[in-house]
Amino acid sequence: MCDIDSSDTKNMTGTMTVPVTDAAGMVLAHDITEIRKDEFKGRAFKKGHIVRQEDIPHLQKLGKERLFVLSISDDEVHENDAAYALAEAMMGEGVKMEGEPKEGKIDILADRDGLLKVNKDALMQINMLGEVMCATLHSNTLVKKGRLVAGTRAIPLVVKKAVVEEAVKILKGARGRGQGAGEEAVIEVKGLRKPKAGIVITGNEVYYGKIKDAFAPVITKKIEALDGEIVGIYYAPDDEKFIEARLKELIDAGADLLITTGGMSVDPDDVTRFAIRNLGVSEINYGSAVLPGAMFLVAYLEDSNKSQVTSNEIKHEEENSSLIPVLGIPACGMYNNITILDLVLPRLLTGEKVGRKELAELGHGGLCLKCGECRYPVCPFGK
Repeated sequence: MCDIDSSDTKNMTGTMTVPVTDAAGMVLAHDITEIRKDEFKGRAFKKGHIVRQEDIPHLQKLGKERLFVLSISDDEVHENDAAYALAEAMMGEGVKMEGEPKEGKIDILADRDGLLKVNKDALMQINMLGEVMCATLHSNTLVKKGRLVAGTRAIPLVVKKAVVEEAVKILKGARGRGQGAGEEAVIEVKGLRKPKAGIVITGNEVYYGKIKDAFAPVITKKIEALDGEIVGIYYAPDDEKFIEARLKELIDAGADLLITTGGMSVDPDDVTRFAIRNLGVSEINYGSAVLPGAMFLVAYLEDSNKSQVTSNEIKHEEENSSLIPVLGIPACGMYNNITILDLVLPRLLTGEKVGRKELAELGHGGLCLKCGECRYPVCPFGK
């Protein structure tokens, strides 16, 4: 006993009726349900199934003498073939497909821990085409291996071949034109290098023991959460030369990431950013469009002893491989669970260079709501 799961097969476009004996290689235009009394009731063949020769006896047993099948012309593509072409064109390093296409849809998973990068312009372009689509998590989301990061599909059962070809052209053409330039695909997960962080905590009140330091445990926890290590922690008064000397000592100790805390405002004794400038940094950006974190500083120092990054098998952009990021964290880093540091640090650890433009772009979504129970990253902050 069987029935056809279709509301109006007579009006279905692109279909035709054929004898079941002639249906091998054709695509079913509807689900076929099988019912076995007291045993089974469910779908025996799903819409989009390509009929095989060995399926024909089963279909005849279900009472099927004729079938509604898709009539796919030379200028059309089946939904599963379209989905596969889309996924293959948009995927880069660090992601993988989850199995075969199902009903025109493919899930894309992270194939390693890292930072999801999405070319939003290319994504928008293919979603404007109308018969295909892709949805992703936000770019710059930290993900674990196995996490669903994107899903792409063909919307109709049969897609115009020209639409699929145009989508593939957009996706492949977007490589090298996105942020960071290079061969980045539209969707990829970049690995993070394990940082060796050197920390200088500034301020007379901490250095002379007037108040207890709250920065060290906060910064240490964030670095260790990224599988990094702390090369050293120094305390310094509000003295440019003293701070500068401690930073140099940390570089000599092998630090490839420098973090300073405090001394970031405009008070006369807030001199941390001047000490950073005195290191001879090649670029310094003070101020960001994020709350908390408006007085954030990021600078870059050339490491003459380091020509390329080799740790953790993470390939960095060649021009950034010998740069040591130097970060200045304002006082908000002590009192807020999540700040601009959480948005910027993972990007730096992929080898990305965050400058004035990137700090300005963070203004959209850069307002923390300071919820009673922090749910970051499942929240609007940094999105």
